[in-house]
Amino acid sequence: MEELVAKLAEILEVESLDVKSKFADYEAWDSLAILYIISMLDSDYHKSMKADEIKQFENIESFCNAVLK
Repeated sequence: MEELVAKLAEILEVESLDVKSKFADYEAWDSLAILYIISMLDSDYHKSMKADEIKQFENIESFCNAVLK
């Protein structure tokens, strides 16, 4: 999970993420960040998610758990 969290932190332009927080808690969370996440999921994890799916996760930890399962 650490690698995925590090990639998300880079996308959200922060040093570190609190996995209990929501994506919307970060200033850089916008449509471009969502596109970067979708692209990263496809290229690095061979998973696909739609923007609406990503937005519905309770927190970053639940997103990571879904990606890594």
